[in-house]
Amino acid sequence: MTAQVNYKWATLGTGVIANELAQALEAMGSKLYSVANRTYDKGLAFAQKYGIEKVYQEIDEVFEDPEVDIIYISTPHNTHITYLRKALAAGKHVLCEKSITLNSQELEEAIQLAEENKVVLAEAMTIFHMPIYRGLAEIVQSGKLGQLKMIQMNFGSYKDYDMTNRFFNKKLAGGALLDIGVYALSFVRWFMSETPTQVVSQVKLAPTGVDEQVGILLSNDAGEMATIALTLHAKQPKRGTIAYDKGYIELYEYPRGQKAVITYTEDGSQEIIEAGETARALSYEVEDMEKAVAGHENTMHLAYTRDVMAIMTKLRQDWGLIYPEEE
Repeated sequence: MTAQVNYKWATLGTGVIANELAQALEAMGSKLYSVANRTYDKGLAFAQKYGIEKVYQEIDEVFEDPEVDIIYISTPHNTHITYLRKALAAGKHVLCEKSITLNSQELEEAIQLAEENKVVLAEAMTIFHMPIYRGLAEIVQSGKLGQLKMIQMNFGSYKDYDMTNRFFNKKLAGGALLDIGVYALSFVRWFMSETPTQVVSQVKLAPTGVDEQVGILLSNDAGEMATIALTLHAKQPKRGTIAYDKGYIELYEYPRGQKAVITYTEDGSQEIIEAGETARALSYEVEDMEKAVAGHENTMHLAYTRDVMAIMTKLRQDWGLIYPEEE
């Protein structure tokens, strides 16, 4: 690990991602310092599982703990801004699970708070930290693939058609866009040379009123275009294709990708690019966050997070999809 300081991490939430965070820190020779959870008993069980020394009786105690350096927030989307306000105002660095907020207005408020309190705020967007993407960026910047023309993205999950689960629950900010679309849009933003300026879409709403299936077409002033297909009730390959005039890149399982194939237009020859390990996805995020906190290097890409949130905010405005917290 580049950072020399042994930062004390707290997890706010005890779900799947919190477990992965605990495991990632252990693999790096460290461990979570503390756990905060809405239900104390769940927090206690989580702490016992990973040998965590501190569990808070009340969730807000994590913000007041002077020992905590970085808080990882992995609660439902609609709770993020409440916890971000408290954490950032208390001078804590924050790595927040995607989607970082519900909309751009909330994100701008959080960014301002981070700036005022001189702390690092970042979204835990795996794509920005997997080594394969940095390797591909170097290839793209070399010019060997020519100019970007078109990006095609697919992400389909099969979720049981249960309107009470979080994916379809409007009260938990459900829907395809904030849950899986954020990955596809972050991928597009990573490879586009400029932010998209034209965004149009089609949406199929679930009975609860959240977006169940979405088609998105984006373009920017450089003439680069992207198409995105999302669904929560049909399996699709998690596939990204980036087409340049001299070749195209293909990635499967792209949120935590470790392998890409480049096919060259002129002769059809292929090049396989491999970098990083899918299993280490959370470790890469932790390492980059600690470098940013230490002031060594900030590769958290908050500007990209901002662009993606602006697109998602516009799309939901177009659809008339408003969450209870936004009313």
